Amino acid sequence: MLPLNSAMRFLVLALLLCSCQNPNLRHDQSPSTMSNTLALRPLSPKEVSAFARLALDGIERPFPNKPGQVYVGPESAVVPQDMHPVFYGSFDWHSSVHGHWMLVRLLRHYPNSPVDAEIRSLLARQLTPEKLEQEAAYFTPKHNQGFERMYGWAWLLRLAQELEMGATEDTQIAEWREAIRPLEMRIVELSMNYLPRLSWPIRTGVHPDSAFALGMLLDYAEVVDNPELAALVRSRAQDFYGQDRNYRGAYEPSGEDFFSAGWNEADLMRRVLSPAEFRRWLDGFLPGLATGDVGNLLTPVEVSDPTDGRLVHLAGLDLSRAWTMLGVASALQEDDPRHGLLLEAAAAHREAGLAYVFSGHYEGEHWLASFAVYLLTRAGLDEVGPPTAER
Repeated sequence: MLPLNSAMRFLVLALLLCSCQNPNLRHDQSPSTMSNTLALRPLSPKEVSAFARLALDGIERPFPNKPGQVYVGPESAVVPQDMHPVFYGSFDWHSSVHGHWMLVRLLRHYPNSPVDAEIRSLLARQLTPEKLEQEAAYFTPKHNQGFERMYGWAWLLRLAQELEMGATEDTQIAEWREAIRPLEMRIVELSMNYLPRLSWPIRTGVHPDSAFALGMLLDYAEVVDNPELAALVRSRAQDFYGQDRNYRGAYEPSGEDFFSAGWNEADLMRRVLSPAEFRRWLDGFLPGLATGDVGNLLTPVEVSDPTDGRLVHLAGLDLSRAWTMLGVASALQEDDPRHGLLLEAAAAHREAGLAYVFSGHYEGEHWLASFAVYLLTRAGLDEVGPPTAER
């Protein structure tokens, strides 16, 4: 199938940005209630196909490519597919991983979509035991053990989590779930070795951000029932962020961010703390949130040049801010003024980010669809319940 043409891209974008015309909405709904409902709107078959198409066209596309490996000698000079028989496409390893995750996510949430058979055919070629064992073996040499730490690791465990959730409902997903275990267990092992040695959190708007990875790891640990990993993540989160106060939102964003370090942190802590504890923590972390006095944290950003692979990161910032705001709002009572404010800001960020997903430029298209689907299918929100007071 050919890549999306300009007319199809425009149609899909129009459908996404006109989601406010949801017929289930009443005219008397408040903006905050409308925003929350919009976050739940199902994707249309055209939208499912469009998002899937970006991954389907990228996962087996070997070039351009940014490998990121350490060269230890001339023997290291090999093409990415020789090192990574599964995750070699989509420009880089982590984008390939979350492209695979997105396809599994769409299979689970939208079975029998127009691209169902094509997705299954691709994943069957990719997620084989032999290939995934080779991916796991890549992390054995010491010089490879920091590869994709922890952003790529987090997405790999999100993929394993998605397969875990789908294994009981789909026999083919169950096969892929078993196949990924060697790589999954290797990433868990590396994570549990690394986190106790990490003396301070990495606070950044790009890949190494610790709060993002810890949130993903905690979701994974709870779904697959790994209490040891879950306890380690909660402990490290409290060590790193438990006493944080007066976050300076005016210092965000940086020019190439696709994350908000502040919102990632808040989205992590709503997973770690009970709702009452989290509300008290948020009072100290963002004391001006109820009145919108949080610097730039509630304001969507524009991308000056979607053809620039770094500047287009800001489109991802809009999308990731939206999902973290929804996460934070989920831990607040509906009569809390911060709740409605966050839902409205999340809706504005969602629309700003979606405007760049189908740009026609591989610099953004090789990864932005995954961020969009993460947001639009409420990943990180609906699979794991809120913490109990005992945690």
